Amino acid sequence: MSHDLFLAAKTAMAKAYAPYSKFPVGAALRCDDGRVFSGANIEVASYPEGWCAETTALGHYIMGGGGKITEIAVIAERMPKVTPCGGCRQRLAEFARPDTKLHLCDENGVVETVTMGEMLPYGFAGDILK
Repeated sequence: MSHDLFLAAKTAMAKAYAPYSKFPVGAALRCDDGRVFSGANIEVASYPEGWCAETTALGHYIMGGGGKITEIAVIAERMPKVTPCGGCRQRLAEFARPDTKLHLCDENGVVETVTMGEMLPYGFAGDILK
């Protein structure tokens, strides 16, 4: 099923607004009920302000009611096997689990699959704030 998630991320990447970095990125999240939420990076003139593709996808996910995230796909136009930046790793970890699959993609599909726990082994956990 990861190929359709790749396609959702690739479609989102085509909508990126990256006039400053010229580095379009797309991301897609799948919930356990099958819903897919995607997003692209959006830059603003006060660069490097703006938001990453994963952040945009998470915004759609939250506004869509959330759920258990089972897998994530990320793609960048100019970098095969791109990974989420450090900030996005933490953002994703807030809503995903350590065993959530993270698909790293190139223009043809999934190149490698890792887990969120592998990408962020010592992430800051919100439960310590309670």
